[in-house]
Amino acid sequence: MKELNGIDSRYRFVIIAAKRSKQLLKGAKPKIKTNTKNLIKIAQEEVAQGLVKYEILRAESIEQMEKKGEEILEEHREKLEE
Repeated sequence: MKELNGIDSRYRFVIIAAKRSKQLLKGAKPKIKTNTKNLIKIAQEEVAQGLVKYEILRAESIEQMEKKGEEILEEHREKLEE
């Protein structure tokens, strides 16, 4: 696949567009003007135009985020048990 606005693979394009579609479904405002109500098409066009910002996390960063999330959950469990 030819690189499209910094997106290096079709897989990454699909993942970004899917996440953006979920944001639109939850009420985010579209970044483009369009007549279509199809949120998937809107998200795909936004990604193709480079309007959707994303960050690629390294595996280490993901593990750190998961660990922090587990710590927060444990803190809340302890507070609920008090």
